[in-house]
Amino acid sequence: METDGSAGLVKSAALKLSEMGERTKQLGSAMQDPKRKRRLVLVIVCVALLLDNMLYMVIVPIIPDYLADLETEQAARAHANSSLGRANRDNLDIQIGVLFASKAIVQLMVNPLSGTFIDRVGYDIPLLIGLLVMFVSTCIFAFADNYGTLFAARSLQGLGSAFADTSGIAMIADKYTEEAERSRALGIALAFISFGSLVAPPFGGILYEFAGKRVPFIVLASVCLADGILLLTVIKPFSNRTRENMPVGTPIYRLMMDPYIAVVAGALTVCNIPLAFLEPTISNWMENTMNATKWEMGLTWLPAFFPHVLGVYVTVRLAAKYPELQWFYGALGMVIIGASSCTVPACKTFGQLMLPLCGVCFGIALVDTALLPTLAFLVDVRHVSVYGSVYAIADISYSLAYAMGPIVAGQIVHNLGFVQLNLGMGLVNVLYAPALLLLRHVCQMKSSNSERNVLLEEGPTGLYDTIRMEERKLKRKGLCTTTTKPCPVDEDGLFERSKSYSEEESSGPELT
Repeated sequence: METDGSAGLVKSAALKLSEMGERTKQLGSAMQDPKRKRRLVLVIVCVALLLDNMLYMVIVPIIPDYLADLETEQAARAHANSSLGRANRDNLDIQIGVLFASKAIVQLMVNPLSGTFIDRVGYDIPLLIGLLVMFVSTCIFAFADNYGTLFAARSLQGLGSAFADTSGIAMIADKYTEEAERSRALGIALAFISFGSLVAPPFGGILYEFAGKRVPFIVLASVCLADGILLLTVIKPFSNRTRENMPVGTPIYRLMMDPYIAVVAGALTVCNIPLAFLEPTISNWMENTMNATKWEMGLTWLPAFFPHVLGVYVTVRLAAKYPELQWFYGALGMVIIGASSCTVPACKTFGQLMLPLCGVCFGIALVDTALLPTLAFLVDVRHVSVYGSVYAIADISYSLAYAMGPIVAGQIVHNLGFVQLNLGMGLVNVLYAPALLLLRHVCQMKSSNSERNVLLEEGPTGLYDTIRMEERKLKRKGLCTTTTKPCPVDEDGLFERSKSYSEEESSGPELT
């Protein structure tokens, strides 16, 4: 009886192991399916962008209070008098502003280098580096107990963001080559960015209040680690791949001199100035003018998440039907941002203030969703279809606004006033909107598939096309080692079955 029971248990265990093996095989085959793999890549990138923006904003309700407690402890130990306490308070405000801006400043400095690095090695390894650095910086935040350590963690986060944000957005642009799909995928990524920025302050404030300083950062570090493991599982960045034939992207300085890219980069900076300048200044203004409570100041930006998502959705739908009007959606968004910024100082209650802030976020959604895909399109038709450097330029545009915000906005409010700050931001946005007229003929730049099949100098529309065209160029010069069989690659850059050059030419236009 015991022998029969043991045999039954062994048989049952073997059946379960067999079922688990079959499920693992099914999961592995599903992960290798191009469409499903592309969706998983989108999920990985969106989670990385969500984490980065939550880390950027989660310290807003935590760090000022935590640093004030540290200053109080130091003052108590030194038995400081009231005048010294006031001096410490002024010094604390400066420290908070520098701490908030340090992330964007480091990101601004590193982006030109990270964009070039991404163009050289691809998108997956820089994304993994970015997640690893963000994980380390988050852990440092959790256990930091002085200003110097917090400043180091914040600066390290900027280094991670320069790699993770740029490579993530560039990876989406490379995986989604059709304009409609690319706009939709980038729109989803922007929704995650918005959600992370707007939900992080209440998330951090609640956990800080009830669980302490470490818990919000430990939670975010855990999610960052899980996203990195998923990246290693799905994309396998360290698998054996031949990178010798990877196309060389256009240098970042040449992209910056492209007038169309320069106009888009300027629009991304200008449209984000109101958000970057209001975040560090609006709480004090609310407290002084409308006697706002702590929870009102903490929830100032949360309602604006919904119009931001609405703006992304509307722009994606309009771009699918009328792609030639992308410039108009961006210009309209800048006008909405300008009008909303000008009406902020006129608000007298918390409810009234929600309307212009929602208008600002709705306008930013229009601009970002319309112009980020335009950057990839411009690279496709005017340069080489490698997107690291061009999205490094976009990240530089964002970082420039957020680096100036905590430092410049406070000085403007102190010297000129909150009303003048908002009027100036609104006027800049409205005046910049006509510059987007330069982009109205961009849609006509797209070359046909047959032209791209013949003219090697024409800009390709994806990494796959770029590699094949580089090989054809080498073959014409007599430098290609595969004289009869060029090396086509799959969507991940891996070399697969060969095909004769004559057969390739006779197969007609390439389909992307």
